[in-house]
Order: sequence, then structure tokens, then C-alpha cells
Amino acid sequence: MARSFNQVILMGNLTRDPELRQTPNGQNVCSFSLALNRSYKGSDGNWQEATDFIDVVAWGPLGERVSQYLTKGRPCLVNGRMQSRSWEQDGQKRSKVEVVAQDVTFLGGPGEGGSGGNGGGSSSASSTPAASSKKKDDVVIEDVGDEPINLDDIPF
Repeated sequence: MARSFNQVILMGNLTRDPELRQTPNGQNVCSFSLALNRSYKGSDGNWQEATDFIDVVAWGPLGERVSQYLTKGRPCLVNGRMQSRSWEQDGQKRSKVEVVAQDVTFLGGPGEGGSGGNGGGSSSASSTPAASSKKKDDVVIEDVGDEPINLDDIPF
């Protein structure tokens, strides 16, 4: 029998604040959902926008960190595997496919995304001159600032 490969990499924004719970045996589990935006060309030839919503589960210390640092609207990168589960609820069989996170990378700054924050822009406290030189270990490092690079000056 051939081996299967089950790996998922997703980048999106949280649709809600993560929910941290504890199983009866004391293990932490965090549930959250990602909104993934995509563009495609429709049958009429015009570009269409669509959003997919994917449920993610993070276990143990990873789940604790996700619930502590991520909030609704924050972007993140999730690396994990797809898993299906089924259960019975009110006499009906239910099933769900979700991503079990193996690694979650927090993207953006603490104020980015969600309803609070500064909208994700980075700010600079001081302005630098157009060109300045710094010396470090007998090597001169020149900061060209916002000057355009002349391709003829590149030696290769």
C-alpha cells in the first residue's frame, strides 16, 4: 500500500477570537477559524473574489500560545494536517474536516488586524539623511536611503 501525504499550509485572518478549552483528561485545545481570500476568473471573464473559512485546532502549549497572542482579524500562517472526525448529535450523525495545527506563525504586529490597532502600518521615529556612511570593522557601509539604484554601478 502506498503512503499518503497530508500537509496543509494556510495563511489567512482569524474570523473570531480563539477559544481555549480543556479536555476531561486536562489537555488544552484551542479552536479558531481562518478566512482565506482568493481571486479567480469567472465564466464571464471578470475577476471574482471569494473567501473560504477553514476551522483549525491547536493542541497543548501551541494552543495556549495561539489563544494568548492571536485575536479576531489577526493574520497568521498555519502548518498542519487535515483530519476528519464524526460524532452523533441529537440523534444525527455529523462530520467535519478541520486542520490540526503543528505550527502557527503570528504575522503582523500586535495592533494589526481586528477592530483595534493602527491598521498595520509601520512608523519611523526619525528621518534619515539621503546618504550616510557608517564604519564597522574597517568596512564602510553606505546607507543610500531613498536614492534609486543605478544598475550600471553593480560590478556583476
